[in-house]
Amino acid sequence: MMQGFVNNFNSISPVILPIFAFGFGACIGSFLNVCIYRIPKGVSIVHPRSRCGSCGKPIPFYLNVPIVAWIILRGKAHCCGAPFSMRYPAIELLTGALFCTSWVLLPPSIALIGFVWISILVAVTFIDLDHMLIPDRFSIGALGVGILLSLLVPNLHSVFSESAILASIQSMFTAIIGALIGSAVILWIMILAEVVLRKEALGFGDVKLMGAIGAFCGWQGAVFALFGGAVLGTIAIGLIQVVRLIRPKKDSNAEEERLVGREVPFGPMLAAGSLLYFLYLGPTVDWCFSEFAWILQ
Repeated sequence: MMQGFVNNFNSISPVILPIFAFGFGACIGSFLNVCIYRIPKGVSIVHPRSRCGSCGKPIPFYLNVPIVAWIILRGKAHCCGAPFSMRYPAIELLTGALFCTSWVLLPPSIALIGFVWISILVAVTFIDLDHMLIPDRFSIGALGVGILLSLLVPNLHSVFSESAILASIQSMFTAIIGALIGSAVILWIMILAEVVLRKEALGFGDVKLMGAIGAFCGWQGAVFALFGGAVLGTIAIGLIQVVRLIRPKKDSNAEEERLVGREVPFGPMLAAGSLLYFLYLGPTVDWCFSEFAWILQ
């Protein structure tokens, strides 16, 4: 039914729904900014409403429009003229772009699940960058949500059957197995790394996040997120190092120092690998794993 509605709508105008997905994602990104700032501090995400970080005055709703408000105000608070970080519209833009990508590349029902997964991973990424912390409400909470959505939408794990009940049960068990394998793999890597390095290499937040990735992406997606995310993270850190060598030392900022210092958060890497699998590479990665299993037989 949903696919038929989307096809009819696309026949009228193929760009309206992707634009709507982008706008909706930008609004979610605005809310994620609040979550990223408040949740690690233990502050309610509902009250008080958004306020200026400099003078504390409430921000009117008409000046809280994602991306547009920052452009119109030229990055300065309307109440006191204090500058506010470009990171806020950047997160809104990123979330909107990922929502749009999810809608364009995936079937409608999976794209909607993608909206949920993208929101969780964006919040996890920036909280981990700021605090080297992945709150349980995002890792363990996402694990439960992933299993529930697998039960409700069996084709999340490409499970199809003449019996809807059987398909739902099989999909749910696929999510559970993915969560167990995903968390187990990184747990053993963490244990071995601590033995070799004689210090904590990974945190249990990463282990729990891998469980959530397995619930949403299956064990293949979890394994890919672990190793693919490490590759993406290595490339990103290498590029930052190159930029820091080119730019004068006085221009380096705290964010760069955090990323290239001794402690590098692994959550953003896992998130990047997971999104790459979920949005685009899933069928290819699954095929590679199936071929590898066939060779071993």
